[in-house]
Amino acid sequence: MKISGTAQLSSDRESVWRALNDPEVLVRCIPGCQRLEAVGADAFKMTLNAGVGSIRGVYDGQVSLHDQQEPGSFRMQARGTGAPGTIGADVLVRLEPGDDGGTSLSYEADATVGGMIGGVGQRMLTGVSKRMAADFFGNVDTALAGTPEPASTAASPSDRAPGSPAAPVFTAPQSVPTGGSSFALGVAVGAAAGLAGAVVGAWIAGRRSG
Repeated sequence: MKISGTAQLSSDRESVWRALNDPEVLVRCIPGCQRLEAVGADAFKMTLNAGVGSIRGVYDGQVSLHDQQEPGSFRMQARGTGAPGTIGADVLVRLEPGDDGGTSLSYEADATVGGMIGGVGQRMLTGVSKRMAADFFGNVDTALAGTPEPASTAASPSDRAPGSPAAPVFTAPQSVPTGGSSFALGVAVGAAAGLAGAVVGAWIAGRRSG
């Protein structure tokens, strides 16, 4: 399934890139995101909680990052599994200078779904995906405008499994509410640009803090 879209952000692309590099901002901007954790030099784990109707649940996913050209573009591969089904997406994201000093962001995603969510019509999936993307970009624009939002918290050592290596972990202070038509496919695919920005940002932050 092919999904593409665009978004106009009011800040310049360097500022947008920096926002996408701040996991504390991103964990509260991605609808349904509960947790971000660095697991390697170019990989990140995410936990998402979202659903539509009875197709609802927690998705655990992992993202790998490729071809990062700051501040202009990057690619990602995302895979997620949960009780409602499976999600996969290969995504290209571009950031270009926009009008009035803003940023024009575009994304192209090639997505696959399985399980119960695979039975949802493609038109509905595409519509939900684009709404989720719009929600994410709106949240990022709000964060860039300096509107106060609750800060996320890094996990304490007691939150990590015994013997596990220390890694940057960021958790949302509470589950981000999702509408009746919002579910994990929207996060992983429709908000692909947002998701990709989130994981690449958290990955970069993880490398810098390591």
